[in-house]
Amino acid sequence: MLRNLLALRQISQRTISTASRRQIANRVPEKQKLFQEDNGMPVHLKGGLADGLLYRTTMALTVFGKV
Repeated sequence: MLRNLLALRQISQRTISTASRRQIANRVPEKQKLFQEDNGMPVHLKGGLADGLLYRTTMALTVFGKV
């Protein structure tokens, strides 16, 4: 039992330590340019379609909840 537990521990450590890591591109500067751009849009809608949809859903739930 102890031997199996030690073997499992060794395998799990080996798997975690040798896993390949993905390189993720840093997109923060792109997002900063997008949100700092002066185009007359409110900042909470500059994220695109998903932000607009989330905003409209929130407003609809607020209005219907108040009624």
